[in-house]
Amino acid sequence: CIETPLLLVQVYFSFVQCLFHNRTRPNIVMVMADAFDGRLTFDPGRRVVQLPYINYLRELGTTFLDAYTNSPICCPSRASMWSGQFAHLTQSWNNNKCLDGNATTWMDSLEKSGYQTNMFGKLDYISGSHSLSNRVEAWTRGVKFLLRQEGRPVTQLVGNASTVRIMTKDWETTDRATQWLRDTAGRLHQPFALYLGLNLPHAYKTDSLGPTGGGSTFLTSPYWLKKVSLELISVPKWLPMSAMHPVDYYSTFTKNCSGEFTQEEIRNIRAFYYAMCAEADAMLGQVLGALRSAGLLDNTVVMFTADHGDLAMEHRQYYKMSMFEGSAHVPLLIAGPGLASGLQSTQTVSLVDLYPTVMALAGIPAPGSLSGHSLLPLLSWPGASPAETHPGWALSEYHGCNANASTYMLRKGRWKYIAYADGQSIPPQLFDLTLDKEELHNVVTKFPKVGAYMEEQLRSIVAYPKVSQAVQLYNKQQFISWRKGLGGYYSKVIANLRWHVDWQRDMLANEKAVDDWLNGI
Repeated sequence: CIETPLLLVQVYFSFVQCLFHNRTRPNIVMVMADAFDGRLTFDPGRRVVQLPYINYLRELGTTFLDAYTNSPICCPSRASMWSGQFAHLTQSWNNNKCLDGNATTWMDSLEKSGYQTNMFGKLDYISGSHSLSNRVEAWTRGVKFLLRQEGRPVTQLVGNASTVRIMTKDWETTDRATQWLRDTAGRLHQPFALYLGLNLPHAYKTDSLGPTGGGSTFLTSPYWLKKVSLELISVPKWLPMSAMHPVDYYSTFTKNCSGEFTQEEIRNIRAFYYAMCAEADAMLGQVLGALRSAGLLDNTVVMFTADHGDLAMEHRQYYKMSMFEGSAHVPLLIAGPGLASGLQSTQTVSLVDLYPTVMALAGIPAPGSLSGHSLLPLLSWPGASPAETHPGWALSEYHGCNANASTYMLRKGRWKYIAYADGQSIPPQLFDLTLDKEELHNVVTKFPKVGAYMEEQLRSIVAYPKVSQAVQLYNKQQFISWRKGLGGYYSKVIANLRWHVDWQRDMLANEKAVDDWLNGI
């Protein structure tokens, strides 16, 4: 029979093509930190702290100088990164509402195409299962009261000059990931993809706030503090509280940063934060070392990024939840076989671009529903199509706690435009990042044509007033459902959340403010 030999030939050639495809497709490793300021990966920020392994990636690959989160908070940011879609499309409104459990991630797509996949550490893209306080604060951000929701930022020094492993959970996770690289990855007959999610340099939980209270403690050891150039730490300029934008004022107050801080306190917070970044860098180094020792580094694309940054007392705030650079600007370094080395890209990009980039690296067609664009043309990838052009802007949005209105940021060229709520009730902000790197001068009235252009561009990407309306409705529905479930215990429970000190000063007035909000007053 002639058909049988022909069939065998076709099967053989398919098998050979599969082997060749798998042999040439690179392995993919992503290390994602939590709350890592992207400006520390290039000058002048990188001079303040020793980050040898990030610097190694800088030399080996490409550093993106203007990379942004798509939402400056843990879970919504990761939802965008994993799904390749903007937050308003995934409807990731807060740390408790993120991707649908059935959503397809880029890791799912790699696995379907023949990659061996493994994920370690912090995922946080379906739900962060964050505290009740965090959820209630997000739902009630439209209520007309002002209550402190976080602990005042503090520093804590532990151990001695030889104490290396402070964040033990991250180190244990990194140990498992690197053990897998050494013991398993090198023996695979197909390419692999590994994700490592770190908690650092996110501030630690503050014991005085309780086990689910939240994090406001910057904690490190003398070992890591020695990696920081203390003389290069700047004390950021602050606007007077009276001159703040209303949303920034709200954030500063709810983050418990409206009180007095000495310059020494501010310098210490920043120094401890940078030291925590150095510890995270060492975990990246352990991954790079494992790849090298297993003989995998030459055929592996390594990516380092973060879900968002940390303000570290810039703009009289710490934490994230803001469109200021310290919060929204993330690191993005990509190195691997066939990619440009020592390149610094000035293209404005964001985390949604990672999904199509990974697909292009693996030779897989990207889904048409993605919000991002492949970065391979910017990495001088030889097989990248000239048609794969990036639009040159980044969108970020925020709908959670510590900001009393939905916030939308469009970064394009030298300009950063921030709009709020329905676009009318709260004034927008416009910053010229070329002349005003500290973002202290809102020039929206000085350059009305630029503001109008950026507003038009933003609305062409997202009908943000409608999104804000949908978030408001969601918040009310969630709060009403939660309150009904408590029956008569509503007042007692809400009085013991993180804002309990301020809430209990005038419980009746605060309860009335909640009722007025629910009734649309």
